[in-house]
Amino acid sequence: MFIIIIAISLSMDAFSLSLAYGTLQLPISHINKLSIIVALFHFFMPLLGMLIGTSLFHFLPINPYLIVFIILFFIGIQMIFESFKNNDKQKFMTFKQLLLFGFAVSVDSFSTGIGLKAITNNYLLAALCFATTSFIFTYLGLILGKKASNLIGKTATLIGGIILIIIGIIYLIK
Repeated sequence: MFIIIIAISLSMDAFSLSLAYGTLQLPISHINKLSIIVALFHFFMPLLGMLIGTSLFHFLPINPYLIVFIILFFIGIQMIFESFKNNDKQKFMTFKQLLLFGFAVSVDSFSTGIGLKAITNNYLLAALCFATTSFIFTYLGLILGKKASNLIGKTATLIGGIILIIIGIIYLIK
């Protein structure tokens, strides 16, 4: 039960960011790809965190939340600019953008992996639970964001971009 609670909490940022990103009117193929990429990151990041996280942070004193802030800030700025463009076509994301999004919402899974041994002995089952939950939350967030965009138009994309920047700032001050 504790693993499910952790999985839900790890997936909440994916959900909120997916709501914002869903306003870009992504085609269903991109929604599926992005949901799978986020799930894969949520599967592998805790395992990587468990294997190398502790020693990595001793050698490289990098604040992972700074990286998340930078990624979300630039995605947010891009969305704000998109909201002022006059085309109503669906947006397409490059594979690199899909991977960056997946990475940004999975950084907390890496840090969770550092303490994964203290939580459970069944690492693969825990990682699978994290991946499944994040897939569901990401997919639902993208679909709901797309529906919101259909209801309120470009304002949803503008709001989504602002929300991404705010969430990036929140990550930075953690």
